Amino acid sequence: MPTVDRWLLPDGIEEVLPEEAARTEAARRQLLDLFSRWGYDLVITPHIEYLESLLTGSGHDLDLQTFKMTDRLSGRMLGLRADITPQVARIDAHTLGAEGPSRLCYCGSVLHTLPRPLSTSRSLIQLGAELYGDASSASDIEVISLMLETLAASRVENVHLDLGHVGIYRGLVQAAELDEATERALFDALQRKAGDEVRELTSHITQPELAAMLSGLVDLSGDAQVLERAHVLLKGAPESIMVALDELSEIARVLGRRYPQVPLYFDLAELRGYHYHTGVTFAAFIPGTGQSIAQGGRYDEIGRDFGRARPATGFSTDLRLLVACGEIQADGRRDRGIWAPHGEQPGLQEKVAELRQAGERVIAALPGQVDADAAQLGCDRILRFANDGWQVDELQV
Repeated sequence: MPTVDRWLLPDGIEEVLPEEAARTEAARRQLLDLFSRWGYDLVITPHIEYLESLLTGSGHDLDLQTFKMTDRLSGRMLGLRADITPQVARIDAHTLGAEGPSRLCYCGSVLHTLPRPLSTSRSLIQLGAELYGDASSASDIEVISLMLETLAASRVENVHLDLGHVGIYRGLVQAAELDEATERALFDALQRKAGDEVRELTSHITQPELAAMLSGLVDLSGDAQVLERAHVLLKGAPESIMVALDELSEIARVLGRRYPQVPLYFDLAELRGYHYHTGVTFAAFIPGTGQSIAQGGRYDEIGRDFGRARPATGFSTDLRLLVACGEIQADGRRDRGIWAPHGEQPGLQEKVAELRQAGERVIAALPGQVDADAAQLGCDRILRFANDGWQVDELQV
């Protein structure tokens, strides 16, 4: 029989070794504490659920990313979560049922059947925050601000913020009454910034003003001047489109004042998450990383399938990616420790317990281990009996 390499892991599934694990856990604690200071309550969702719950709302785009299996108890299809957002939406809509705005946050592992573009990992630690029950731009501003504060707390530098609004494109498509096939083709061409294709597809629209607006979206990308050009291009557009543009302008104005060090980039043809986002969309990028380091947007009525439609906005990120791109450090006490001798000498265990209670890292020697092993295990001090009591001395290497 062939020899099986039992130590191998599936492609894209990684284990986290002590040094990285310490930094990742330190980041998790610090960032969840940050969320708490902003008023966001932690929820912990199950790793596995009925498939239809995981694939509701934003989950439809995750169908191909979700591992599926049959529940032997019920016979129903189950899925391993590939995104925690639909689960939190269920909690808000069904389990909690709060009447006013609610703020929830989470941090947990997710599995993907395929890695994201420009990545090799299929095992992520998703960290995020969601704000439900308020449809105003103030909620979007709060969530984007929290995302930027999260990156700052993780010591991620040179952050650039991309902003868009799917309501502009959606409103133009509805006004132009495009058929489904044309809309799909136009959507694809806009994502590829294929200007000639966009102009060809919009040339058949019977209303020249709407055709010009849709074809002009492909050129609306860049700095804040994009918003000025958009107001000129979209003058006379349906009211919902101008409302969306005004919302985006207001969000950009407030963020520019709060975070003047963060460059803002606008792209009105970027339709990230178009099939479930309903309003502003945003993503944070850093130089040298081809994918967004954090992203989010507004997805109103995500709770409809759970019995209660609610306005919603939020963001998420991969905690391991944050740790890799930032400079967040683990608790320094992990690099220091006290070596305690093996045995049951009077007062030894009481002293060890006292030190641990005070937050010290104490490693007790096992039979056969000697003081020379202490440094290899990260200890810089040693517990010795002297002067009628147990005392901590510097370890002499």
